[in-house]
Amino acid sequence: MYQTLKTLDFFTEAELQEAMEAATFHVIPKGQIHINQGEVCKDVLFIKKGLMRSFYYNSESEEVTYCFSFENAFFTAYSSWIQQKPSPENIQAITDTEVYIIKRHDVLRLQENSINWQKFFRTQAEGAYISLENRIMILQRESAEKRYEDLLERHPEYLQQIPLNYLASYLGITQRHLSRIRQNLANLKPTVI
Repeated sequence: MYQTLKTLDFFTEAELQEAMEAATFHVIPKGQIHINQGEVCKDVLFIKKGLMRSFYYNSESEEVTYCFSFENAFFTAYSSWIQQKPSPENIQAITDTEVYIIKRHDVLRLQENSINWQKFFRTQAEGAYISLENRIMILQRESAEKRYEDLLERHPEYLQQIPLNYLASYLGITQRHLSRIRQNLANLKPTVI
């Protein structure tokens, strides 16, 4: 976390040290839920190594994956964290995941003590909003094939690390439909996985 934050040229050394003192290191085992639907989110994760996903249950009690987060990224149940209301989502480790956890009260303290932390978290919120807006647009505008191709182009790491059932859910299609798309693309482009 320290190295990632240091490369941003946002913070003084004292601000970085204060954040590192607030953070605690944890390993979240593969498959473990970090935040359950209905719980109030009280922390932010920084993913040092591994992969996490956010999912919720639709009206038919099926899991719907809507977000992934990889290494060197902050991650939380954002709406719950902001409002301090029960989370509509679950956050789960897809792999054994090494994280730094910063409690909400410590994040608020960092922001109170430093304009740089205020700017940083505002930038994080803006980035999350833009990502969500882009995801909504591609889900509404593009075919399943195009959504998969876009994912393949922009995030090939998704295809290497994410189980197909989660990937299909993220794309808004069935696993069988995803298999057909992958097969069609493999026939057109032998290098596509």
